[in-house]
Amino acid sequence: MSNLDKIIDKVEEGGIIMKNPNKKERLKKRKEVLIATLGSEPQVVTIALDELLKRGYPLSKVIVIYTKSSKVLDALRILDDEFLKEFYKMEFVKVPVKGYSRDGVIEDFLTEESVKALLSTIYKEIRELKQNDFTIHFLISGGRKIMGVVGMLVAQLLFGDEDRLWYLITEGWEPGNERKLHLSSEEKVWLVQIPVIRWSEASTLMRTVAEIGDPSEVEIWYRKLTKKAEFKRKKEFLNHWLTLAEREIVELVCKGYDNASISKILHKKEQTIANQLQVIYEKLKEWKDYPSMKVDRNLLIAEFAPYFALKDLEE
Repeated sequence: MSNLDKIIDKVEEGGIIMKNPNKKERLKKRKEVLIATLGSEPQVVTIALDELLKRGYPLSKVIVIYTKSSKVLDALRILDDEFLKEFYKMEFVKVPVKGYSRDGVIEDFLTEESVKALLSTIYKEIRELKQNDFTIHFLISGGRKIMGVVGMLVAQLLFGDEDRLWYLITEGWEPGNERKLHLSSEEKVWLVQIPVIRWSEASTLMRTVAEIGDPSEVEIWYRKLTKKAEFKRKKEFLNHWLTLAEREIVELVCKGYDNASISKILHKKEQTIANQLQVIYEKLKEWKDYPSMKVDRNLLIAEFAPYFALKDLEE
């Protein structure tokens, strides 16, 4: 085994690759929450929430982190009204950023102490959510920029594979424009997922990068790292999410056989093959977290044909 392969294995042990529990356990633990930093524009939260719900995420709770700035408190009251009139059928939790002095809730982040209070507040909330098996959607678009920076820091410390960090972009809106808590289908919005490199992985990554002097070599190394990690992740999907019969069908599909040919090879009815493929598509949809995307034969082949080609080469 090369030094690079040893490094990759260490990174994988650090948490990039995790075996998936069985379906019953996954469904039992599927609790999802939106936590958001709040500024003077409450629609940042509602528009992002609408977009997440549209994508099929089963959110049951919204938490906002806020300060006692007058404009932020106005935004908080607007959100409170939206949840009180039951526009959303979910729990709404308001969490103030509290300082260590008698002053209570922080108004702005102008001192080292106030930033520490922000870090403590966000860390405590996310840590408690993780302890209670929530999948976290963290929106860092609202409020002061320092709130997004600290939010990213906490995500690096505490996030797992299923957690998501989001940033909202809307077209044409500027402070002072008419406030819309919910957009029409014609209005453009982008809810962008921000990648998070967790610190459980970062120590090995950074030590290796520091030893490589050429940026182009870093890129080659990282591609090899992610390629091997993805190969192992796909192997775990095949071995832990699918039955042996389903794995056989996936391999034959990826090698170009149609349903009629697969039925002859496996001595099964063609309709049985079609039924099993539908089950495979549903599992792939859940594994890839595609709540609204159609999963079909083409996507299955795109995902796993390279895997089986590499597997055959290794054998």
